[in-house]
Amino acid sequence: MTDGLYLRDGYLQEFDARVVSAAGSEIVLDRTAFYPEGGGQPSDAGVLHAVDGRKWTVSAVSKGPEGIVHRIEGPTMSVGENVHGTLDWPRRYTAMRYHTCLHILSGVVYHRFGSDITGGQIYLDRARMDLSFPEFDRTVAEQVVSEVNSVIERALPIAVRFVPRSDLERTPGLVRVDPTLVPDVAELRVIDIQGFDAQADGGTHVRSTREVGHVTLQKIENKGARNKRLYLTLAPIAPP
Repeated sequence: MTDGLYLRDGYLQEFDARVVSAAGSEIVLDRTAFYPEGGGQPSDAGVLHAVDGRKWTVSAVSKGPEGIVHRIEGPTMSVGENVHGTLDWPRRYTAMRYHTCLHILSGVVYHRFGSDITGGQIYLDRARMDLSFPEFDRTVAEQVVSEVNSVIERALPIAVRFVPRSDLERTPGLVRVDPTLVPDVAELRVIDIQGFDAQADGGTHVRSTREVGHVTLQKIENKGARNKRLYLTLAPIAPP
């Protein structure tokens, strides 16, 4: 299986790896910093380089039975080759900012209203989150987004930690989605917005809430008696 380097360091932009499987345009590496699509976050893109100058564009990344699958465009690649990967960093950094934004939003509505997440999706120019929230309108949504911006301005540090799965029983609030979606693993990865909120999550995040930038409520939609959808946009920020 592939060692997902992004799980421990979301700011890793380059890495070295070896090809362990190659089937046409789909290859598996022994390790990768490319994030595979999942959890509402789009996959990374970028380039793989060989020592002889050949290079391949990575257009999509997904999880497969043998590891993390990279869809490539370029010359033939063989098992055993060593490659150097570079991420499309502006794309990744944008996804990280939006993902952290959604975590802050989830934290606000959970602590204020006890609402859970029923869905979400990150795009490269906006994000949406679905919430179990029966009493919800534009006024409430604007109040929630105002609180999200207040948390962002506090510049809270964000850390990644791993906890035993048994912690779910002692801290049920770590999971805000359907528990059946939580992977059957011995350890859970937790994103800890220190002093505010902690949630189990497999995505990539910024190191401080301030990096999210200013959040604007784009629109809200009623998706049922209890399901409400918010669309958010972020002010542009140049990646570090």
